[in-house]
Amino acid sequence: MTEDASGATVLVVDDQPPNIRLLDAILTSRGYEVVAAESGEEALKVISDSSVDLVLLDIRMPGIDGYEVCRRIREQDHTAYLPVVMVTASGDEEKVKALEVGADDFLTKPVNRNELLARVASLTRIKRYQDTIERQAQELSAWNRELTSRVDAQVDQLERMSRLRRFLSPQLAELVVDSGDETFLESHRREIVVVFCDLRGFTKFAEASEPEEVMGVLGEYHQALGDLIFRFEGTLERFAGDGLMVFFNDPVRCEDGPLRAIRMALAMRTRIRGLAEVWARQGHDLAMGIGIAQGYATLGKIGFEGRFDYAAIGSVTNLASRLCDAADPWQILVTERVLSAAGSLVVGEDAGARDLRGFSRTVRSYSIKGVDNSRTPS
Repeated sequence: MTEDASGATVLVVDDQPPNIRLLDAILTSRGYEVVAAESGEEALKVISDSSVDLVLLDIRMPGIDGYEVCRRIREQDHTAYLPVVMVTASGDEEKVKALEVGADDFLTKPVNRNELLARVASLTRIKRYQDTIERQAQELSAWNRELTSRVDAQVDQLERMSRLRRFLSPQLAELVVDSGDETFLESHRREIVVVFCDLRGFTKFAEASEPEEVMGVLGEYHQALGDLIFRFEGTLERFAGDGLMVFFNDPVRCEDGPLRAIRMALAMRTRIRGLAEVWARQGHDLAMGIGIAQGYATLGKIGFEGRFDYAAIGSVTNLASRLCDAADPWQILVTERVLSAAGSLVVGEDAGARDLRGFSRTVRSYSIKGVDNSRTPS
């Protein structure tokens, strides 16, 4: 078998069986697989039902002649480029008409063996190239569909990540996106530890400063605190000017919520004190106050399509805010419940009972001095 013949199937169409047998004998001896049809109708059915690499098509046949068969082959998308060699007993007029209806080549009867093999080999080789191109196009199309699907999935993941990173630390947002579970966004009740902080003297500063200067200070302030919120894996509820609220133990539970909240508050105070020294040299008298409370809240997604936030609703958030309001500059005030739950590592002192707006009972408060890691954890 020659290289050109490997795997090629040739459909021989002729209403004369002796002509079919002659072409069959020549082609099969060179390794081609030959399929026969004795009419134009039968040829079209064979082409429709099976895979053919080339058609040797007689022109003069009863019923549908070779011209019409070739024309119908060219009209179908899946056979538009199927090689067709017309076999004619006449002269130039039939050859021209054969080319006009879409034939790729022609042979004159009686068929010359070497000419037949040369034309069949050439056209089956072209057919193989066409098949390769078509297969590659299909593979490319499949790859493009897969790539589009992957890009869509990645865009969706990035959108989800962007949405979650508004209030979650990057590591927690990544955990939620990887798991595909956003059920935590549904409304639920849980005990949380809330940290509320703001800047002392900010209102006076904002009234006396240009908006660009105020935005610059806020940018530095938010950048400094945002990094710590992510580091301690707190959930950011909102930025509101100089006010900021973070909570722990939701959506991911943490057993050390009170201690973690205090550690974060201490780190915040240290970092903002450094910024305050820079602000002071610029003529801005700013300090920080922090309040921390623990209690139950209802948490979940709020907002509307295209703009959702994750919020905590309950008196515990108001309590943390009121403690923040009551704190002196650079003071961290916590409730007795927070101090007790944080354990013996925390160093705090009684800051007295306070009447806080919105609360009918006085609230015992404690001022946090630091964390003594040398103490034995309770």
